[in-house]
Amino acid sequence: MSWIRRALTKKLARKGPKGRQQIIVVPPSDRLLYAVYFSLGMTACLTMLEAVHLIVLGKWNPEIFAVIAGLIGNITGIFLTQKT
Repeated sequence: MSWIRRALTKKLARKGPKGRQQIIVVPPSDRLLYAVYFSLGMTACLTMLEAVHLIVLGKWNPEIFAVIAGLIGNITGIFLTQKT
């Protein structure tokens, strides 16, 4: 899952010595990566649970959907705030 690491890596540009532009790469912390991995895994598991619930019982479960929406918001927030 190196694409997640690349997506969360910050690149900062600044002027270095002699007016040259330097690019500083700031990798994400391991704690942040584990939080994203966990959130993505839980989103996948809850989506499968919602699908099974829909197939077996034939009903939509709004509580599971609310948790899925919350996790998606969490993941989106992490990606948006990490890049700025």
